[in-house]
Amino acid sequence: MLDIKFLRENPDIVKQNIKNKFQDFKLPLVDEVIELDEKNRAAKIEADNLRASRNSLSKQIGMLMGQAKKDPEKAKEAEAVKAQVTANSNRLAELEKCEEEYNEKIRRIMLQIPNIIDKSVPIGKDDSANVEVERFGEPKVPDFEIPYHTEIMESLSGVDMDSAGRVSGNGFYYLMGDIARLHSAVLAYARDFMINKGFIYCIPPFMIHGNVVEGVMSQTDMEAMMYKIEGEDLYLIGTSEHSMIGKFIDQIIPEESLPQTLTSYSSCFRKEKGAHGIEERGVYRIHQFEKQEMIVVCRPEDSMDWYEKMWRYSVELFRSMEIPVRQLECCSGDLADLKVKSCDIEAWSPRQQKYFEVCSCSNLGDAQARRLKMRVRGKDGKMYLPHTLNNTVVAPPRMLIAFLENHLQKDGSVTIPEVLRPYMGGKSVLTPSEKKA
Repeated sequence: MLDIKFLRENPDIVKQNIKNKFQDFKLPLVDEVIELDEKNRAAKIEADNLRASRNSLSKQIGMLMGQAKKDPEKAKEAEAVKAQVTANSNRLAELEKCEEEYNEKIRRIMLQIPNIIDKSVPIGKDDSANVEVERFGEPKVPDFEIPYHTEIMESLSGVDMDSAGRVSGNGFYYLMGDIARLHSAVLAYARDFMINKGFIYCIPPFMIHGNVVEGVMSQTDMEAMMYKIEGEDLYLIGTSEHSMIGKFIDQIIPEESLPQTLTSYSSCFRKEKGAHGIEERGVYRIHQFEKQEMIVVCRPEDSMDWYEKMWRYSVELFRSMEIPVRQLECCSGDLADLKVKSCDIEAWSPRQQKYFEVCSCSNLGDAQARRLKMRVRGKDGKMYLPHTLNNTVVAPPRMLIAFLENHLQKDGSVTIPEVLRPYMGGKSVLTPSEKKA
């Protein structure tokens, strides 16, 4: 969410930013909020003047009543001043109600106006305009056919989609045996990887209040993603960054404690409406999954340095598991409204012979901090808003697809890279069920 003062002083910049994000339907919101802001400030000035006059009038009444014993005319003057005080009080009540209504309308509109994107963000309408920046590792296509990922899992007796469908419906799965163990191994390795980078490990709440949801994401994203608990002011998290950033709601953070660097494990729950097609089957796009996340809360001047570090951590993690990846810069039209800058890390799929998203790194500037009323007390005692960033460390269900395809051998076995072997009981290879027999 933007600072109302910035919007008031720079309406043309805000409008151009809306155009750059191809959201022209939001352009009228800028003029609407400016008009409401003018009315609100006028109401506030009048209310402040009435409050300031209240003490003066009260003293005047007291003085006139004291004089009324000797001069009856003073009693009449006192009654007239009392009437003025009553009228002022009634007007003040009206103004306070107006201020409340204006503030709520302004807040609702400001929640819809997108954050100002960084100058380095490429301008484009949708994800087709995202820009490849760099590749890491050599993408290879083996000389044998690679089955669909659930077929690889089934050959290892590692997934049961049919039972999950009967129990929970589409978009769920049972992971079994070595695949379930591999899933946990990747999460454990990712956890230790981030701890070794100096991040504090955390397991957050998997449900959050509505005001936290509103603070960390746009209304559109909330409705498309979040599951609400019936009869409760609680939502299941779609990613642990929501509860991790929410941890700082209404808090004053000492500057000496920055940066706050946290890595979290959680289950995640998403509606995933409109997911169709063969590549959406299996465990690619599902309603429940586990994820290791990283978030940073830092000084504004440090946020771009942290952005660079964070996406590079993802690259390092995937390359340590011998999976080729690339960095893809997200264009303006592909950025969620709170984001200043964002990139995807995509893993190579030998079966599809293309890359697909496995991590998303974002700098949100001070948007979440402003919504959540997070503040930092500087060494000089002054308050300012911190910047917040988040990035996927690893989301194993989707990551497993890249892992299995890149480590599948011609005989159907799957090799385990050295970094994961301690988490797999020393195993260096997974063997198909028929070969075990």
